[in-house]
Amino acid sequence: MSDTTPSAPPARGPLTHGPYPELTLHAVIVGYFLGIILAISIGYASLKLGFSIEGSELAAILGFGILRGMLRRRSIVENNVVQTVASGVNGASSGMMFSVPAIFILGYGTEFNPYVLTFGAIAGAFLGIAFIIPLRKQMIDYERLTYPGGVAVASILKSPGAGIRKASLLVGAMLLSGIVHVVSLVSGVEYWPLFEQLGLPAYLNGTWYLSLMTAAVAFIAGRGGLAFIIGGFVCYWVLAPLLDITGMFPVIDGVTITDPNQLRLILFRPTGIGMLIGGAIVGVFFALPLIASAIKSMQSSAKSNAALSRDEMPIKLLYFAVVGAAILLGVMAVTSAREVGLLRGVTMAALGTLWIWMAGIILSESIGRTNWSPLSGITLIAVTLLIMVTQMFGGMSTGPAIVAAITVGAATCVAMSQATDLMLDLKTGYLVGATPRKQQLGQFMGAWLGPIVVIALIFMLHKAFGLGGTEFPAPQGQALASMVEGITGGDVPAAKYIAGAMLGGLLSLLQTGLGITVGLGFYLPFSIVLTYAVGTLIREVVDRTKGKVWAENKGIPIAAGLIVGEALVGVGNAVYVIAAA
Repeated sequence: MSDTTPSAPPARGPLTHGPYPELTLHAVIVGYFLGIILAISIGYASLKLGFSIEGSELAAILGFGILRGMLRRRSIVENNVVQTVASGVNGASSGMMFSVPAIFILGYGTEFNPYVLTFGAIAGAFLGIAFIIPLRKQMIDYERLTYPGGVAVASILKSPGAGIRKASLLVGAMLLSGIVHVVSLVSGVEYWPLFEQLGLPAYLNGTWYLSLMTAAVAFIAGRGGLAFIIGGFVCYWVLAPLLDITGMFPVIDGVTITDPNQLRLILFRPTGIGMLIGGAIVGVFFALPLIASAIKSMQSSAKSNAALSRDEMPIKLLYFAVVGAAILLGVMAVTSAREVGLLRGVTMAALGTLWIWMAGIILSESIGRTNWSPLSGITLIAVTLLIMVTQMFGGMSTGPAIVAAITVGAATCVAMSQATDLMLDLKTGYLVGATPRKQQLGQFMGAWLGPIVVIALIFMLHKAFGLGGTEFPAPQGQALASMVEGITGGDVPAAKYIAGAMLGGLLSLLQTGLGITVGLGFYLPFSIVLTYAVGTLIREVVDRTKGKVWAENKGIPIAAGLIVGEALVGVGNAVYVIAAA
């Protein structure tokens, strides 16, 4: 997608006056409201499906419905701030969902301080924003990176009538999805074992997951989700029949394993985790050249800082961020577990600070050029390095080392998530004539709330259903937990991990991110893959019959509503389960 020329910036006025209000109390409050909804919905979906979706477009659509439809406010730059604040709140969902669940899956859910972790995630969010702000002008004004997601949001903001129609579709679909999920929960019918009823072999695993949310996520992803589908189908419709034909099904205690759930646990899931790890490592190696570009960008930004207008936050903010990162991450490391000590804490702080800066740059350039962010893979590597640091000086037991590493890792992950989200939002602002400084302040205003919402959601869902189980498999957390077990000497299927890592790395060499998406297809229950395939098929049919414009303007808002409706009902069900216990 080629870049477009930004529209003329609107006339500036005082904070809450003038023809084009921007950073207003209305914008911040509506942004908080929508951000909480998005953080809950997208966080919920992440624990179910193992990957996240971008919340800026949803926030822009819903923001139009509230600002223009209900409050009769007509400033697109004000709605841009709503979207920025809301996505700032939601920025914690992917950052924490890819890391924190591993603590619970590993059995240390009662051995960490949630207040330290939450405060650390908030601090990480602020640091990620501060680290990336000095690069705005270089990446967007000079390099003119495309940021396809930011361009899509700008097109919504520039079409007021379309925004209102999209909001109506989204809300209607949200109500439908919520009702359907309530019926599903009440009836207890969430799965449909079609193939079993047809008398086909059990290993083909033809059970469907009755979830509008899953199909909707696939619709939004479009062809980008094909690799995920292929991974699942290869497991049960290619490898499983081959194991049957060759008589090579695994045997445990003299019993041949043909049950698809057991095959997944014994064979396919460990291989999938290895693919996630291998794909992530190769993806990071591909991104290393971006570091040189980042250093050049920093130098250019510093030289041009004197000429920047008052619309830009000062580059000196970066220097304060570096010092703040070192201090805050060190305090987090030392207070997360009594055995960490000052030396480990300082080392972890230095590594975390470097990683926030380096990975934030890599991720921002990656999403700017390709709209793909290898956040989960970089998180895996960050926590792995932090655990190695805890083992460097000896004398530290496994539990505290893991808790300390994941606590600091969660802060760095949230920082990286906020950095990429802000750059995408700044691209949108660039195209609609928003003030960068006000957008950046809006991101700061939203960033503190997200970690509080997400940690509460994690605790709630774990207490109601348990993370890492059938209801909430938390695939990224499971992958991180498995890597941690391997590092700390746990009993893990090393051969399957290594084979999967080699396969995932090879696939990512062929195409960036391919090893991770195929690995998720190996890892997740096939019922989710089948339902996801339906959503992808519907998107393909709609694109061919109705056209891509119809899919973007009507199909995606409907799909977004299906996600939000089911997620909110699911969270409400968790509250009911806890209350009834």
